[in-house]
Amino acid sequence: MAKRERRWVRVKALTKEDKAAVTATCERFIAETLKPRFLPEIRPTQFNFPVDILGKWRGSKYSFITRYRSGYSDNPGAEFDSAFTRLDHVEESHSEIRFDMMWHRHTGQWWCLHSAVTLEEALRLIETEPMLQPIS
Repeated sequence: MAKRERRWVRVKALTKEDKAAVTATCERFIAETLKPRFLPEIRPTQFNFPVDILGKWRGSKYSFITRYRSGYSDNPGAEFDSAFTRLDHVEESHSEIRFDMMWHRHTGQWWCLHSAVTLEEALRLIETEPMLQPIS
């Protein structure tokens, strides 16, 4: 197995204002693009089924998450979250905030698909690339 090349990047911590701006943009994207396209209505099943799409910060990483509800008879109504795409903050330029686009593999590992993209580019990639979208 090939070793992943390591590189050093300068990372400037996100301010509260930066995080608030990213959160507002991502929440608008979720409400106006992802939910209408991938979760127009909640369809209960006897298995796990999606009930919401949301976003959440964890340190300098913003995750896009699908919330599922169980339809199984032994734990009906139990809910859990499953992230499908993550934006890892990296800043190689002082002029704008940039992110690495991470894809959540079936193995539980995160894999970088795109490096150092702007928030606008990241949202466009989520909208157009099936690997970065929630399972519908």
